[in-house]
Amino acid sequence: MTGEDWGGATVSPLLAGLLCRCPRCGKGQLFQGLLDVAAACGICGLDLSAHDSGDGPAVFVILIVGGLAVALAFMVEMVFTPPIWVHLIYQIPFVLGASILFLRPLKATLIALQYRHHVAGFNDGRSD
Repeated sequence: MTGEDWGGATVSPLLAGLLCRCPRCGKGQLFQGLLDVAAACGICGLDLSAHDSGDGPAVFVILIVGGLAVALAFMVEMVFTPPIWVHLIYQIPFVLGASILFLRPLKATLIALQYRHHVAGFNDGRSD
């Protein structure tokens, strides 16, 4: 079956990434754990073992969460002027929670974009 039979051109990489779904059919689960990519899609059978998201999702998470953490620290400092140790009390859980929250959908989005553009093992038998 080709990607067009599964609607590969109609599945949005952004939507598939945000929902952590298969980039071909948009229905199967992409992850089998917190960040472990499944070997294959349970619905369409797409081989996901060749994915390679690398450090891209982590870089985006560092930039996004870092910017949010600095903005939050600035706002708290301007409004409440607390001692330094108070910033540690709310910043550590915020940074850890936001990093875990953002990493999974960003990794799924990058894998979906790789599938859409036929890179990192998702060539579907095409010669580029």
